[in-house]
Amino acid sequence: MKIAILTDSSCNLTKEYVSEHKNLFIVPLGITVDNEQFRDQVDISSKEVYSKLDTHDVKSSLPSIGDITKKIEEIIELGYDKIFVISISSGLSGTYNAVRLAVEDIDFDITIFDSKTLSMGLGYIVKKAVKLLDKSVDLDDIIKLLNEFRYNKLIAVFTLNTLKYLRAGGRIGKVEGTIGDILKIKPIIKVNDDGVYETIAKGRGNRRALSKTIDIIVERFKGKKINLTVHYGNDFEKATMLLERLKELLDIEESELVELTPVLGIHTGPGLIAVIAHEV
Repeated sequence: MKIAILTDSSCNLTKEYVSEHKNLFIVPLGITVDNEQFRDQVDISSKEVYSKLDTHDVKSSLPSIGDITKKIEEIIELGYDKIFVISISSGLSGTYNAVRLAVEDIDFDITIFDSKTLSMGLGYIVKKAVKLLDKSVDLDDIIKLLNEFRYNKLIAVFTLNTLKYLRAGGRIGKVEGTIGDILKIKPIIKVNDDGVYETIAKGRGNRRALSKTIDIIVERFKGKKINLTVHYGNDFEKATMLLERLKELLDIEESELVELTPVLGIHTGPGLIAVIAHEV
């Protein structure tokens, strides 16, 4: 059976990876700047988004039902028998529901999986699904393995300079710290099992927040072989230093520095540093 994987641009997978896997398709999320529409990772860069965050009306938007339908029709025309959709967390975006609505009127075998995460958390889940399909694993078994991977082997931890962008975008979730900006307290947040942001620690100032982030990752994965991604907004140097420190402390098989996709950067701000890791 020929199965295609369809995901969205919040997965932060590189164009090179996507082009290497012909059964993988991406629907870009949307970004509006002063009511002008752009496609995430296609029409606008992270740098452009960050430069406009505080001076323009910048918002993220869902892929349209039309864009989703068009992509599904493209996949069907290529001769696939089934489509496996892996979406950004329904707790952080309406994309999951948009896909669900789009497929209601399409007479085709489509399964939708809510990743309950985002960025390379979603990217790693997609990569695992690609590998399992390459091994001809049954889709029902793939879903069981992805759930095991998501809830028992994967973690996504973020540190932010400020909560104002999360608040502005309505993505605050279970994150605490209304007074944090005044006291320079930086929240360390994770995407929890419900697929929403939740505070797991706090640090006064960026240095202590990053130090606590390292402690959290080391405690979770000490003695285990892992793959790891460090996301950054506009501070490549800080992200590089963090990655080098984690390499000293952990058994990392594969690692990479990845600029966070612009559609997510709208809600986290340019000061974001994130660590996404999973057991191999």
